[in-house]
Amino acid sequence: MDSYDIMLYVSYALVGIGAVVSVLLPLIKSLDDPKSLMKTGLGVVAILVLFFICYSISSNEVLPKFEGEPFNLTPEMSQLVGGLMITTYVLTIVAIAGIVLTELNKAIK
Repeated sequence: MDSYDIMLYVSYALVGIGAVVSVLLPLIKSLDDPKSLMKTGLGVVAILVLFFICYSISSNEVLPKFEGEPFNLTPEMSQLVGGLMITTYVLTIVAIAGIVLTELNKAIK
């Protein structure tokens, strides 16, 4: 194990710690104001509902070349990946539309 591997594992640990801290500290801070915690909860529920809808409309079709090694893709995994991709597409379109509408609103004012 050389220094590259050690630094790679250290960076993985730092990213993990950063992710945990970035989620926990706002939750601790929001305990002072329960309304902000409720807004966050509604946002999470909205994203979960969107994912459920996208998961429901995604296909579970698996091409024969992906059924074997090295992929071993099952129909359930295919539907999950499809649902995640459609959710990502929808959220990306919503974000771009929000940016465009905000800029148009600023230009009009």
